[in-house]
Formats: sequence, structure tokens, C-alpha cells
Amino acid sequence: MRRITVLLLFVCLAATTSFGGGYQVSLHGVRNIGMGLIGTSLSYDATTLFNNPGGAAFVNEKWSFSAGVSLIFARGTFQAKDVNYQANLKHELNTPFYFYAAFKPTKNLSVGIAVNAPYGNRLTWKDDVGENWKGRYLIKDISFKAITYQPTISYKFKDIFGIGVGLVYATGTVDMNKSIPLQGATGDGNLHVKGSTSNFGFNAGIMIHPDKGWSIGIDYRSKIEMSVKGADATFTVPQSLSTNFPNNKVDVMLPLPANLDVGLSYEFGKNKQWLIGMNFCYVFWGTYDSLVFDFQTKTAAIGRTATPALYTSQLIERIGAQYNINKMIAVRVGGYYDPSPVSTSYLNPQTPSLNEIGLTCGFSVYPIKGFSIDASFLYLMGAKREGTYSPDNFAGTYRTGFSIPGIGLSYSF
Repeated sequence: MRRITVLLLFVCLAATTSFGGGYQVSLHGVRNIGMGLIGTSLSYDATTLFNNPGGAAFVNEKWSFSAGVSLIFARGTFQAKDVNYQANLKHELNTPFYFYAAFKPTKNLSVGIAVNAPYGNRLTWKDDVGENWKGRYLIKDISFKAITYQPTISYKFKDIFGIGVGLVYATGTVDMNKSIPLQGATGDGNLHVKGSTSNFGFNAGIMIHPDKGWSIGIDYRSKIEMSVKGADATFTVPQSLSTNFPNNKVDVMLPLPANLDVGLSYEFGKNKQWLIGMNFCYVFWGTYDSLVFDFQTKTAAIGRTATPALYTSQLIERIGAQYNINKMIAVRVGGYYDPSPVSTSYLNPQTPSLNEIGLTCGFSVYPIKGFSIDASFLYLMGAKREGTYSPDNFAGTYRTGFSIPGIGLSYSF
């Protein structure tokens, strides 16, 4: 039962998050990625709909569109403690995307829509003997994705102060497998979980231009309660054990933590040739202390349980810069530090959350007025971390790394 609880913990988490320190990386704009993922104080195009709705009214053009996609390539290893054993993370290509459209019916008012697929992955743990890797009772494979939709409205006062709010509708799906140890039987059983969920939240922000070249942004994205109702839970076990493990439905609830972002940026030089900025993102992971889930058909082996997670809230620090070489080319560079909210006693192969350092770069080419071709690259390094998942005494050392190129198009007129 304890092992099944662990599975459902990851199912709900995976349906709505991705990876990194706490499994949250903001691939919401190729230009922003190139500058260390900063964006709360920037308002150069429609990407501000997500990064800070308060900045959308500061976009100069009447219409603004932005779209892009990132390609996630991952690697990871697990080295067992006190044993000569290693497993590798097999990662299949994932392509999160975004699309933004903003329209200004008046000089001071902006409306728009933001569509993101910011979370999603497909991974499998493997060793030299394939299916029999040592962590198979915690996780074998998972495929998940999520999409958010955010209609937004923004208004500015005298080119100094802007305020905006967006309604967020989030949907997610998950498909996952793990092994089940069976006493008195040859081999393992299997549990397959497949389900979907959706719910609402909001995104609100303000932007202030206190002086020439300066911009201050504050953005708050609310917590969203993602509740998976009636997910399919299919057990594959010998017929003699089927009464203890009937095919089932399960309900799970997990809060997606709120985010508070504060950003500061400054443009300077001839024709605003330089831009530098920083962001501080506080993630309220502390609201996630345990997961409660409930199988609809209960037996001696499965029922209702709460699993502690004991996440701690963390602060992500980001910095970035942009340099306009000329009217046709701009280059970018940045970096950030994303600490893990997972304690050493709960580190596991389902969520091998490490302290992450992200290094970024990018560029834009402007072939015609208002149109840009954008590219970025993010290299995410996970610091080697040793830990034990205490409920199962599963101990070892984890290493992860991600290479994420991105391509986008922006057009404003």
C-alpha cells in the first residue's frame, strides 16, 4: 500500500509540473529564455501576458503575436548506495510550446490570450537488465503533459503604471506504470494509471516605469488545486491475487504552488542598445505537505492514504542581459539558480529534484520591421545529490542534466 501511495504522489505531480529544482522551469518565451528566464519587468511583446499581465498595456504596437517551441533533451543517472549498481534515465524528446496574441483597442488598454504547454515529459528508468531496475517499485515509466489557457486584460495609467489580470484554465493528463512486489508469486505485478484533470487559477501583475529606462514588475500566479477524479488504475497480477488488486478508479488532489515574481530591468546606451535585468521568484512549495488519495474500491491491499511530502518554499534568482548589435540582430545571455524543495529524506527516482544551475544564451534576427526570428539555448545542470527515500529505504546518488534549444517567431504591428 505504501508503494502505491508513492506512485500516486508522482502521478499528480507529474500531471502539472516538469523538471528542475522542484520540477518547475518556465519555458514561456524564447527571448526570455535567452536572458536567464527573466521577464517580469519586460514588455516588448505579447509574452508579457504570461510573465506579467500588468505589462501588456505597455506594448507599443496595436497587435502583437509570439509563438515558439522548445526541445527538451535530458540525461540522468542513479548510483545505488554501498552497491555497485547504476541505472540511467531514458528520456524521449518533449516539445513544450507557447502562443500569445495581444490587441490594444485603445492606447492604454490591452486584451489578449496566452496558451502554453509548459509542462510535459516522457521518461523511463533503465539499467543493463532493462525492466528489472532496482527502483521499479517506485517508478518504471511516465508520460504526461499539461496545457494552460489564459485570457488577459491590462490597463496603464500615463505610461507609468500598469495593472493586469488573467484567468488561468489548466488541463493535464498522465499515463504511468510501476511494478508491484507480490508475496508468494513468481515475478512482479504491474500498476498502470491513466487520468486527466483541470481547474482554474489566476495571474495578476503590476508594472511601473519610475524613470527613463527603468522598469519594475511584480507578478503573482495563484495556487491551483489539481484534482484527478476517477483516474483509471489497472492492475496486472496473477488471477489468485486479483481480489486484492481489482481494476479500480482513484481520486487524487495536489495543490500547484503559487509563485510571486519581482523583476527589475534597465535599458541604456544609444537607442537603448543595452538591457540588463534580474528576477526573484518565490515558489510557495511549503503549501505542499502531504498528498491524500482514495481508491474507490478498497481491499486489504489498497484504500485511502496520506503520504507526507514536506516540501519547503524556495527562492529562484535569475539574471540576464541583451545587446542590440544593430537594427537587425540582438544577442542575449543569462543564468539562474533553482534550489530543490525536496528534503534529502524524501529524494527518489520519481522526482530526482536537485539544486539546479541554468545557463542561457540566445539571439534574434529582425529581417523586416516588427518581425523577429528568435532562438535560445538553456543548459540546466543538476548538482550531484545523495539521498534516501525513507519510506522504502531506497538510497543512492542522483545526477541530471538538460539541454534545451528553442525557436520562436514574433510579429507586432
